[in-house]
Amino acid sequence: MYMRAVAEAWPDAAIVQQAVGQLPWGHNLVLLTKLKTAAQRLAYAHRALEHGWSRNILLMQIETRLLEREGRAVTNFAERLPAPGSDLAHNTLKDPYIFDFLSIGREANERALEDALVQHISQFLLELGAGFAFVGRQVHIEVGGDDFFIDLLFYHLKLRCYVVIELKACAFNPGHVGQLGFYLSAVDSQLKAEQDGPTIGLLLCKSKNKVVAEYALRDTNKAMGVAEYQLIESLPAELQTSLPSIEAIEQALSRPDETEEE
Repeated sequence: MYMRAVAEAWPDAAIVQQAVGQLPWGHNLVLLTKLKTAAQRLAYAHRALEHGWSRNILLMQIETRLLEREGRAVTNFAERLPAPGSDLAHNTLKDPYIFDFLSIGREANERALEDALVQHISQFLLELGAGFAFVGRQVHIEVGGDDFFIDLLFYHLKLRCYVVIELKACAFNPGHVGQLGFYLSAVDSQLKAEQDGPTIGLLLCKSKNKVVAEYALRDTNKAMGVAEYQLIESLPAELQTSLPSIEAIEQALSRPDETEEE
């Protein structure tokens, strides 16, 4: 049945030259059953081939609508970064970012969110996308004798620049732009090497008004974007804080059955 469906989906004999023809059978079944159009299947097949995704990773990326979220953040990169790097930087950012792998509730504060993201850094990097390298959290910078701490600092290997990520467990506020711009100036001055590109910033907020974000970024001279993040989107609110964490489940499963011992 599946072989017949694949043949109907790809009647062109040149399929072997396309990305789908170079992927394992299991990957093709995921593309066939989870996506409706040939364009979508080809797009995800190309990305899976490019980054060596396993079948499970491919399935996860499709279910979280990876390609549909890319390039959706509000940015000022077109005005603040030289082409063609501005297009690459814009397409690197998503909106929203989905952190459903975190075992925290929707009302988690910024420090709890940061702690959880660092604890699950591999999954966080996967959600950020290819090219991101983790530099550190609460990165200390000193300016004029005062101490400041950047929430999360990354380096992007394709863009060849530092990326500052600030977490806001609230709706976007234009005042956030000033704080992020200050951090970008500090990184450019103290960490950026001569061969590095301009540092870019990403404000991850619980929610945003797109028009307000566009106005806030319009006149700032630093390259930055604004995007939302989502936590456990598919669960009812009353269940989000009552579910056990992954760690608690693993601990329970590893404990011997007391009734069997008795």
